[in-house]
Amino acid sequence: MRVFAIGDLHLEGGDDKPMSVFGDQWKGHFEKISADWRGRVSEDDLVLIPGDISWAMQLDSAVPDLRRIGELPGRKVLMRGNHDYWWSGIGRLRAVLPEGMYAIQNDALRVEHVTVAGTRGWTLPGTGGSAEDERIYQRELMRMALSLDSAKKLGGPLVVMTHFPPLGESGEMTEAARLITEAGAKACVYGHLHGSSGRSAFNGMLGDTLFACVSCDQLDFKLYELPDLNDVSGA
Repeated sequence: MRVFAIGDLHLEGGDDKPMSVFGDQWKGHFEKISADWRGRVSEDDLVLIPGDISWAMQLDSAVPDLRRIGELPGRKVLMRGNHDYWWSGIGRLRAVLPEGMYAIQNDALRVEHVTVAGTRGWTLPGTGGSAEDERIYQRELMRMALSLDSAKKLGGPLVVMTHFPPLGESGEMTEAARLITEAGAKACVYGHLHGSSGRSAFNGMLGDTLFACVSCDQLDFKLYELPDLNDVSGA
């Protein structure tokens, strides 16, 4: 089983909200992603999607987008992003997910030998956020701890997903990154960053954990393939 990741699909959600307003590179972006996906992913592989999946405001409007993703090869694990307003309850969401598609929230999932954990995250402290941002960040740390505790019980090589970057641009340690690295995660994939922000994102090793920004526009709308999860050193 190979493991891939791609974030920030930003599908239409039933509205006429073309991503091309953010630049010509976004024209037909999901068709580009789908072509690469179909060419590389088998039904036995795993694709991680760390948030900002659909612009929909309600779950019913997001279902067509979830089905479009579900039609692509492989098993998929979803994480909520800050624009996934339709993600209002994990039970309701899981009830409508296509076969082979999973969502994690305050828990973890084992797929064959790989365990996936994580949470959305939020704006890092000390980066100009408000008191409310700090409150949300602390809540997300608690959710991360719950997810990592669940993952520990499942065993296996651990991959963590977050939507917001869990560490600074130069790999500065944060409380979120500390939780991830101390849990022994082999890799952490995250999104949220676009344009110049994405180009300056940290990609590399922090301790024994590989961190990778997988926002789709930063990958030229191609999936990121994680290295062998039994040994990511030097990746």
